[in-house]
Amino acid sequence: MARDSMTFEELVAYGQADHAGTHDRTESGAAAAVDAAQIDADWKAVQSDGYVIMEGLLSADVVAEVRAGVLPLLGKQGRNPFEGLKTQRVYNVLQKTRVADGIVAHPRVLALLDRLFLPNYLVSQLQVINIASGEVPQAIHYDDGFYRMPRPRPALGAATVFAIDAFTTDNGATRIIPGSHLWGPEPPGENDPAIPAVMPAGSAIFFLGTSWHGGGENRSRAPRLAVTAQYCEPWLRQQENFSLGVSKEVARTVSEDIRRLLGYSIHPPFMGMVDGMSPKQLLDEPDDA
Repeated sequence: MARDSMTFEELVAYGQADHAGTHDRTESGAAAAVDAAQIDADWKAVQSDGYVIMEGLLSADVVAEVRAGVLPLLGKQGRNPFEGLKTQRVYNVLQKTRVADGIVAHPRVLALLDRLFLPNYLVSQLQVINIASGEVPQAIHYDDGFYRMPRPRPALGAATVFAIDAFTTDNGATRIIPGSHLWGPEPPGENDPAIPAVMPAGSAIFFLGTSWHGGGENRSRAPRLAVTAQYCEPWLRQQENFSLGVSKEVARTVSEDIRRLLGYSIHPPFMGMVDGMSPKQLLDEPDDA
């Protein structure tokens, strides 16, 4: 006798398959070249402390290139105390310049994200942040708090902050509370000091979306320039609407890793589809289609 419904096992298999797979799925190609021992060490630190500082990710020449590319984009200072009234921010960076591509898809970062999230995870936002002299400390917070799921829980997001200027105790280095990624709903108290992520230019701090942190006070006489990227699980909504913010023309020119991070990918069985098919098909069509 014929049956007209799926078994539970068939339903599970259906949910794990890519049903919009016109285009082959891709892995984090750049991450494959990262030394396994390095990934293990980074992963151990992140699991224990909620963050890891990675020095020497960008050469001096790349740091100079990033600086030259983003400084002309800086505009007015912040709109509110959280953004920083003496802090300049640039949004939709991937549409405006290619100099930060190597930051958002840095191999060592992707290698950690490959362990943390499901395949085809997304970039949630990419910002340039320039903290001017006299800026006050940012409120301590955790980045994936807008996903309203109770703590303690696994991180739904993660972030990097790349130091274009060296981060010091005086110029607004990102502050983070070690181990706070494991906390329940309680906020930090007086006995939970945040530690500044002191690091040379070209370095980055990687931290989980559940780690309590915040920008530091800039008591120096110079601004502190950084580029930060945030990421999320592939089934979550991104903070920046890259579907509207980044043109198809730009999406065609970036690497396969960045294209996938933007959302030109599928989370099985078909999340992210366009007309039942992979969104990558849009890149094969004329812009006026």
